Amino acid sequence: MPAWKALEDFLTHLRVERQLSPHTVRNYAADLRAFLGFWEEHHPGQPLELATYRQLRPYLAQVARGRRKTTLARKLASLRTFFTFLQVQGRLETNPAALAPTPKLDKPLPRFLTVDEVVQLLGRPEGGDFARVRDLAILEVFYAGGLRLSELAGLTLADVDLERGVLKVLGKGGRERLTFLGRPARQVLAAYLPLREALLARRGMATSALFLNRQGGPLSARGVARIVAARARQAGVPGGLNPHALRHSFATHLLEGGADLRAVQELLGHASISSTQRYLHLDLDRLMAEYDRTHPRGGSK
Repeated sequence: MPAWKALEDFLTHLRVERQLSPHTVRNYAADLRAFLGFWEEHHPGQPLELATYRQLRPYLAQVARGRRKTTLARKLASLRTFFTFLQVQGRLETNPAALAPTPKLDKPLPRFLTVDEVVQLLGRPEGGDFARVRDLAILEVFYAGGLRLSELAGLTLADVDLERGVLKVLGKGGRERLTFLGRPARQVLAAYLPLREALLARRGMATSALFLNRQGGPLSARGVARIVAARARQAGVPGGLNPHALRHSFATHLLEGGADLRAVQELLGHASISSTQRYLHLDLDRLMAEYDRTHPRGGSK
């Protein structure tokens, strides 16, 4: 089977069987097309079945030049997943990319808001027009539910249970979870929904999407991100703001309030507890005070 046909089969596998998002599939496609172009240029006529790690090293070295470690790590992960797919199909005995060392990535903590900044951001809007109420509802749902950008943009009316304060979320890998809406989020959503219906009636349109643009269509993820940034500027929140900062604030404030790490993991929809542990922001003074307070040999005893 030619290499390019193998790539098309792999992309179909990602879309149909693994049900990855179009954005993720596009990234895989771009990475692997670049690799196959390199492979054909440097190893003309040689089938992928004969690829070795030694032959992959020049490509990885080329990728690494002038690029961030995260880019190299992503392209290496694309190669590994592609070759694993070929192994499962019986075309390869070993994965030549498995021997490549993964670059050690720096893991800076995402920005998060203080509680005072959240109060500043979520102050009630002046007036009750559609855009103002919708924007506040977006901010409240982000912070109340700890949602990812794609999760919020994908919400439908059927996902919202205002009476119970429950939100059904479709997360990464098609995994569903429940998250919750506090009283402020429920109140602003209750104010938004009639305005949403009035907009659709004026436009003569129908859609199941929860959050709409001014024309009555589903609000895109990019549109949501622009709204968050604009509202943060208007509220005077320093340092800029993106939707993930609200998700990060949600997790940080829960943990600082004493929430169990496993419970926060479930609310965030993390497959691994290690992902949730990054949201711990215990500074040295707080750690020392907690040690002194609780350890049998602590300094306060």
